[in-house]
Order: sequence, then C-alpha cells, then structure tokens
Amino acid sequence: MNARDSLQRQWQDDGLLSRLLAPLSWLAGLAVRRKHEAYRSGRRTAWRAPVPVVVVGNLYVGGTGKTPVVIAIAQGLHAQGWTPGVVSRGYGARVGSEPRVGMGADLDPAAYGDEPALIARAAAVPVAVHPRRVLAAQALLRACPGVDVIIADDGLQHLQLARDVEIVVQDERGLGNGRMLPAGPLREPPSRLNEVDVVVTNLGSRPADLKSTPSEPDANAMATGLRSPRAGPVQLSMRLEPGAARCLADGNTRPLADFAAGPPVAAAAGIGNPQRFFDTLRAAGIALAETLPLPDHYAYDESPFGGLQSGQILVTAKDAIKCARLDDARLWEVGVQARFEPFDLTTWLNAAIVRKTDRNRG
Repeated sequence: MNARDSLQRQWQDDGLLSRLLAPLSWLAGLAVRRKHEAYRSGRRTAWRAPVPVVVVGNLYVGGTGKTPVVIAIAQGLHAQGWTPGVVSRGYGARVGSEPRVGMGADLDPAAYGDEPALIARAAAVPVAVHPRRVLAAQALLRACPGVDVIIADDGLQHLQLARDVEIVVQDERGLGNGRMLPAGPLREPPSRLNEVDVVVTNLGSRPADLKSTPSEPDANAMATGLRSPRAGPVQLSMRLEPGAARCLADGNTRPLADFAAGPPVAAAAGIGNPQRFFDTLRAAGIALAETLPLPDHYAYDESPFGGLQSGQILVTAKDAIKCARLDDARLWEVGVQARFEPFDLTTWLNAAIVRKTDRNRG
C-alpha cells in the first residue's frame, strides 16, 4: 500500500492516528466557524458580482468529480440561453499578481492550470484564474462583458466571493471519518452540507444503488428551484459516461468498443482519484494490462510512460491537456460526460439562479 492509499484509509477510519490528530482538527474547525461568523455578522464583507454566481466545490480534499460538473453546468446553462464564464484558482499555473483571462481550445495549462484549460476547451467558455476569486471574477467581467452568470470552480471555501447557489460534489467516500484536516479529509465540518443548495454524489461508472442513491427533492424544490431549509439540500446522483477515444498524435477518434474488443491496453491518470478512471474503463469492457496512477495535477514535464509496454495508453481529458506535447503516438484521450439522476441539474439550476438572484438582489 502506498502512502496515498494509507492516508486515505486513515481518513476513512477512526484509527489511532486520527484520534491523535483530532485536537488539530478541532482548531481547524474553530477557525472555519470564526471565518463564517465574520461574514455572517458583517465584520467581513463579501463582494457581490452584478451577475449570478454558482459555486461548485467539495468538503473532501482532493478529487471528487467537480470538473465534469462544472463543464456540464456551463454547457447546460449555455443551451438555456445564458452566457456563462468560469473562475478558478488555476492550480499549478504560473499566475502572477494580476488575474489571467482567456478562452478557446488551446489555452496553455502552464498559464491557466489543467482544469481551467480543459473547461475552456470542453465548454467553450471564457475562464479567469487567480487565487483570489473576487479578482478573477472582476477581471472576467471586464474582459467579457457579455457574461451573465459566473461559475466558480472549487470556490466553496472562498467566502469573499458572494454566491447565489452552492453545489457540493462528493463521491463514494462520503465524509470519510467526519473529521477535518489533518485528522480527517474534510475542509469544513460535516454540518456545512446543511447550508448548501445541492449535493451531487458522484457514482463514477457504477450503477445506482437504490439504498444509497440520493432521494428526489420535494415538489416545492422541483417547482421553484429552491430547497426547503427544513428538507436540507437537493440531492442528486451523477454517473460519468465515457465517450469515444481520441488519438493525441493525429486527432483520429475510435469508439471505446474497439478497445474492448482488442488486446489489453494501458491506462494512466493524474487526477484526484485515478482508480475511478480505471474502473470506468473496466466497466466499459476494456482489459487493462497496466495502470499508472499519477499525482493530481501531474505536470508532465517529462514523460512518465517509458515503462509501459502496451501499444496503446488511455488517459483522461485532464491529462491529455498537458501530455499532448509529449509526442507519444500511443496516447488516447477518453473524456467523460456527467449524467444526473433523478433529474437534470442544469434544468433545476436555471430556475434556481433566477429565483435566488431575484431574492438576493431584491
């Protein structure tokens, strides 16, 4: 078991290490509660954008599937007549003191970050990156005045940017052992879920389990796009459906069925949960001879594929953004699309942002 897996196991269990670190988690929770109270009391003021703001984030540190949700929201809202833009920290990018704004299919991940570059390509939306989300949002609106809704990628804990809708994405790990860092995997206390509007549970490629699939919201939430405070957040499940594979060397595409019918291949993933990608491929009937899990946001400054013997290597869309420059004809990108149950998130969100922004700005 590697160090990453060992840490994840500690965060899932109420083991000795977790109990020893619990006082530090209590201090972290105290700091979070004081921060929230400062904004609620008015001692600290959040900046409210002149357009609706939808925040997509998580409590569990690391990858839970936020990026496919952001892409789905951007595409869905655009289809319903909105002009969305995305703000992000730009993790791993060389962002200076000023925000960076761009759009198009060829944004440099070194300048914008792998996830913003992927979002810009997949959803065809402008993105702005800066650790201070307010500066990113302001720069986005200056550069793209047509933007009428902002989606904040991984912005749940950045309270300086006022928001109209909060969406939390979690996966099969749930809340782990329920403790905050470092004794557990959470950025905020579990009670934070009671304050958000939507909780999306990422089931990966697994079929829905009727015992664990989130329940359908009440009729009022469906009709108005608003959750009932007593009912808690609207609950959705999400499955990630893989699409066709694209060769990074020449752009040719092939259905995944071709790989399922052919000889075993290799797969590599530098995402928060590489095993989820491998499971998705296996669920599609693909035999994997080799798997290469890499650290999240792996930079690909050098090729990590030299030790792989397979003639074809399947990688995620997030990895493909960066490793296309490696000039390895074996690399094939496999993108995924989010499917929500029991109803479409963006249809609900269209009603929610209209009604919530009317109330917040009334």
